[in-house]
Amino acid sequence: MREINTASVSDLVSRLYQEANFSLPPDVLASFRSALLLEESERGRMVLETLLENADVAARRRVPLCQDTGLAAVFIRIGQDVHLNGKPLAEAVNEGVARAQREGYLRASVVSSPCLKRENTGDNTPAVLHAEIVAGEVFDIAVLPKGAGSENMSRLQMLSPADGLTGLVDFVIETVDLAGARPCPPLFLGVGVGGTMDEAARLSKQALLRPAGEANAEPELAALEQEILARVNALGIGPAGLGGTVTCLGVALEEVPCHIASLPVAVNVQCNCARRASGSL
Repeated sequence: MREINTASVSDLVSRLYQEANFSLPPDVLASFRSALLLEESERGRMVLETLLENADVAARRRVPLCQDTGLAAVFIRIGQDVHLNGKPLAEAVNEGVARAQREGYLRASVVSSPCLKRENTGDNTPAVLHAEIVAGEVFDIAVLPKGAGSENMSRLQMLSPADGLTGLVDFVIETVDLAGARPCPPLFLGVGVGGTMDEAARLSKQALLRPAGEANAEPELAALEQEILARVNALGIGPAGLGGTVTCLGVALEEVPCHIASLPVAVNVQCNCARRASGSL
């Protein structure tokens, strides 16, 4: 049995959340550079060059990549042979997010009681926590600061099984088409298929943790990702919505089993500032 004090969880969450807001992952930067070679629009290339410059300045000066430093989505894999002591896990995660907000001078973007008061909590908490129990003694954390501009364009649809792959793909394309320039393209798309309504939505967010350009291990699903990518880019929305060849930089689709009478599909839209960071204890 492995013992972990949750104070170390707070420390790691704080470090990861700041790092995610200051430095884009290498695979995201590589996707920008690849897009520069594909983008046919002069204005689109200018946007991509600006994004690369912004990322360089943010990393060097340790300042946020975007003024919207996101709502904290935190994914944790906990081995069943791990025993946690100290503060409750959720409390420790929130302490880490709050510390990151203070130490990194990140914007506080969370309001309590969204139906009524909508008062800012002042420290960007609480986080949205997803915990998964796995075998062994692992303890892995991934943080994904999610801005509202892209999150607001995300959608979920309970399709009929009769809609099939055609209906699934059409729904994804429709989602991007309706969003237009609002989610700050070029985009990354996480697509969750199956489970129940809530599981499809969670899966679509988790799919955004996959490195840019990494295809689904299932060849048929990898081909489906490429089909969606090609059709999205054919929309011509382009970088910053100014028109162009590259509207989307990557599609990550994940599926789980579902009921015979349903076909849940969730599309989590991610802006060009595809921030994430991960670590282990």
